[in-house]
Amino acid sequence: MSNETTEVSSGYYTHLSRRRFLTRMGVLGLAGYALVGCGETVTSLTTKTISVTPTSAGAIVASTGGTGPTIGLVMKSLNNTFFKDMRDAALKYQQQKGTFKLITTGIQTETDIDEQATIVENLIKQKVDAIVIAPADSYGLVPVLAKAVKAGIKVVNIDVKLDDGSMKKAEIDLVFVGPDNAAGAKLSGDVLAKTLGVGGKVVLLEGNPGAANALQRKNGFLAAVQEGGLNLLQSKTAHWEMEEARTIFINLLTAYPNVQGVMCANDSMVLGVIKALETTGAGNKVQIAGFDNIPEVQLLIKEGKVLVTVDQYGSQQAIFGIDNALKLLAGEQVASWIKTPVKAITKADL
Repeated sequence: MSNETTEVSSGYYTHLSRRRFLTRMGVLGLAGYALVGCGETVTSLTTKTISVTPTSAGAIVASTGGTGPTIGLVMKSLNNTFFKDMRDAALKYQQQKGTFKLITTGIQTETDIDEQATIVENLIKQKVDAIVIAPADSYGLVPVLAKAVKAGIKVVNIDVKLDDGSMKKAEIDLVFVGPDNAAGAKLSGDVLAKTLGVGGKVVLLEGNPGAANALQRKNGFLAAVQEGGLNLLQSKTAHWEMEEARTIFINLLTAYPNVQGVMCANDSMVLGVIKALETTGAGNKVQIAGFDNIPEVQLLIKEGKVLVTVDQYGSQQAIFGIDNALKLLAGEQVASWIKTPVKAITKADL
């Protein structure tokens, strides 16, 4: 791995379709796992087989046919549209290329570190050739990923960067494919600051404290607060979760009835804020800044209910993670950080 940073232009992706081809339904359990009552099925765009099964904690496993090495894609919560789109794009990419086999997995909640670790353990037992992972935590997944590396599996880290200190202790050094989260959050925060003006009263809903991107996005928002002269009333974590964000923001509205803006570290929490505003009858009095550019929030921006979000091209992160895993398997050197783009999205962009 080379000690370089490679920046990826978003223009590369304009040809990629975002067409969704997975639908909700119950499915049978995978051998070695207990059955659960939820799952998904995939309508294939080609004649290749895609089978889908849930794991013991409800994580969804989709696998494709094909030739070549087997790559396991491990994502966070598939209740989050961001990761569903990531999975869809990866499955379609495998069908287009056909030069590798793909197993995609995801967990039910954003903080289920244990289930992600179990998924990685299972991929090690299956002797996959490579693992591409968006970890739920920057620290807790390092030991099991070190185990994968020592088993001869190539590992590529996407979306949430693993902690450098923890990796050093585990004696691994992984390629990271993902955005500059601090820069992206500042873009979102800057739009909010410009809209509210100096002295605007805001609150911040943070992501999971154990994830590096949560801290980076918090720092980016705080930089926008300071530069824009905003008045930060309070900052609390909602662990990336919509329902937790709804509850917390209802409490914040009670404590700070004059709040004018909220910065959310992901768009699932934006949806929670919208629910809170509907529950309390606060309407559109609060300007909302988010991060992820999921379709549900795009619609809310068009309707004027959300001010801004940030596109970090999540589905393409998985594709670049897969491409770099294939390069590593071929013995090629790749940069230590493949930097993917970020862009503020407002109504004018839609």
